[in-house]
Amino acid sequence: MARMVWFLGLLAALCLPGLARAAESKAVASPRATATLVSDTDAIAAGQKFRVGLLLRLAPGWHTYWRNPGDAGVPAELAFTLPEGMSAGPVVWPAPARQPEGDLMTYGYSGEVLLPVTITASGGGLVRLHASWLVCSNICVPEEGDFALDLPAGTPAPSTQAALFAAGDARTPRPSPWPARLAPDGTLTVATSDATASAVRDAWFMPADADSIAPSAPQPFEISGTGLVLRLKLAAGRKPPLSGVLAIADRSGQTSFYDVTAPDGPPAASATPLLEALAFAFLGGLILNLMPCVFPVLALKAVGLARLSGAERSHARAHAGAYAAGVIVTFVALGGALLALRAGGEAAGWGFQFQSPVFVGLMALLLFGVGLNLSGVYRLGFGGTLAGAGQSLAGRAGLAGSFFAGLLAVLVATPCTAPFMAPAIAAALAASPAVTVAVFAAMGVGLAAPYALLAGLPALTRALPRPGAWMEVLRQALAFPMYAASLWLIWVLSQQSGPLAVLLSGAGLLLLGLSGWLLGLSQSYPASKLRHAGTGLSIAALVAAVILAAGLDVAPPPAAAEAESGAESFTAARLAALREAGRPVFVNMTAAWCVTCLVNERVALAPEAVRSAFAAHGVAYLKGDWTRQNPEITAFLREHARDGVPLYVMYPGGHRAEQILPQILTEGTVLAALK
Repeated sequence: MARMVWFLGLLAALCLPGLARAAESKAVASPRATATLVSDTDAIAAGQKFRVGLLLRLAPGWHTYWRNPGDAGVPAELAFTLPEGMSAGPVVWPAPARQPEGDLMTYGYSGEVLLPVTITASGGGLVRLHASWLVCSNICVPEEGDFALDLPAGTPAPSTQAALFAAGDARTPRPSPWPARLAPDGTLTVATSDATASAVRDAWFMPADADSIAPSAPQPFEISGTGLVLRLKLAAGRKPPLSGVLAIADRSGQTSFYDVTAPDGPPAASATPLLEALAFAFLGGLILNLMPCVFPVLALKAVGLARLSGAERSHARAHAGAYAAGVIVTFVALGGALLALRAGGEAAGWGFQFQSPVFVGLMALLLFGVGLNLSGVYRLGFGGTLAGAGQSLAGRAGLAGSFFAGLLAVLVATPCTAPFMAPAIAAALAASPAVTVAVFAAMGVGLAAPYALLAGLPALTRALPRPGAWMEVLRQALAFPMYAASLWLIWVLSQQSGPLAVLLSGAGLLLLGLSGWLLGLSQSYPASKLRHAGTGLSIAALVAAVILAAGLDVAPPPAAAEAESGAESFTAARLAALREAGRPVFVNMTAAWCVTCLVNERVALAPEAVRSAFAAHGVAYLKGDWTRQNPEITAFLREHARDGVPLYVMYPGGHRAEQILPQILTEGTVLAALK
């Protein structure tokens, strides 16, 4: 019987050459290389994104080529044939090595290399690939092969080949955290931090496109006051911008690779001085109190101010200190998270957490839950009453509530970038970790300063109305900004992940409402059994709501047409083409979770006068949507020393210098820029 099973398996393999039901296809082998098609999953579900890749194992002494092979060579070509409903993205090329071949310089790989591609699936099916690649040693031999993977529909699980993709990710260039500029003479300036610059042992640049530079020409580098400077020999007729991979080898022998896009212009400016960055950070945090993102949390602050009116001075100071601590700690934690994500190769910027549908869903639940508490559905803190708040201000629960209010204020403020914040954040993320912590802490001090000042001045607190029944009415009324903020976050989810995310988040809010009602019901019964049963059911409903929110990272909906007349989706290639043609261009970097961006678009960009002026001047309007992570938009922001949106850039046309507009736009500001 065992022999029969073995024979049938062999017969199936012979009848279906190149087809595999595992996560690796049958190999195409030669004395020079062995190639297979591999997948990071053994099964796929509808709407899932998974990765497949051409895996090349090269014999010793042989190599193949990067997307830009350099002075000679040909890159691998991958042509997929997919079932209906599947679509494949571009190849994500690992960082190459420089390969001197006589007087020539090429870029490529030796040993083992994986060329991954992301596929969006509508279900299971047969993935076919025809690939061709060139392998060279003393001679060059073109090779090709046909591969197939049968990936059934089912519950996704990492395949045995998933580790290959993780190893490949470690070789993928990370987005550069530093702005760069390319002068017409080929001088590439990258405004690295002082810590990075002092550790550089060697550096070189590999352009993404052929015919950009002379690959075999020397690339002398130096460290100057503006950062790292490389002298490149541009190809004849080549003009900026220039994109490619910057390799930096440090004194420990480790080499890091960064994706860099260098527009034309003078050398990049040096980092913002520390005292200036701290001042900008404080002012930005102070102004953040006036930004629309923080309005929902003003409800919590208003309740807190009402409590202070009946408190002793020491109690008021304690709560102001707890609130300030919550603000500052959360700011510092966000700065640390940004540094950690960038160190791991993520293109994270200010407000990065709102690019995650899971975070947005959890924030919607959190604000809705705060609203339920303010409405009196259940009670948390102060024994359930505001009348006794004055006597409870020094209590542990009360201080924790003030700390939580500070934390929440920062989390909901991050979709906004206030004036002065952009240079401060750029300086913080380009400097040492100690400077980063200091700058983010300064922003926290600025955000917390008005509340702390009010609590620390007895004359102001005495001027507030005395505690009374009006406080309960105020608390219930202030629940509605929380509900409004939760509704806005659900709209953000609809932009990120489509109707399914709205359904899941709505179900989560329903479960959270049930949880709050059960908790409030249990609190009204002194009997222990009923109280415990209600609390248990409340916790179960809360856990179910959180589980639904954790499943919100579903596939984004198809890109919708831009609402603005004449607006195009931003790409670096489109911007370069328009500028090459000498057309004026207006670039709007925005996101659905950025309230300031939405207000600016409605007030300053939507009016008919502005649209007519765009048409009269022949202005091309490019809109970059950063609602979800987009490496091209992240690179553009960093080229302009920004780590968040909004960003508005006006290119007058005729290759004249760009103009960066204020973050708070008016119709008059835009019309003046057009003139």
